[in-house]
Amino acid sequence: MSGFWMESLLAENPEAGWNLAVKLSRMGVKATQPSDEVRGRLRAIYAEDADSLIASSHVVAVNFQTVAAANNYWR
Repeated sequence: MSGFWMESLLAENPEAGWNLAVKLSRMGVKATQPSDEVRGRLRAIYAEDADSLIASSHVVAVNFQTVAAANNYWR
């Protein structure tokens, strides 16, 4: 994985923060499994697995906590 894509954890509002959390999560998967072909093959498996989907939601939630804290919870 190459290229600079994250300038900051600062986000204008909670929705932008959520979008950043999703992006962080997706980039984490891409860093863990850099092969587009393998990720594409695995997607069909985890898309039908409730435990995998819950785990993915958890990763996004943790990333959102991090972004929210970095933004002082938009106070």
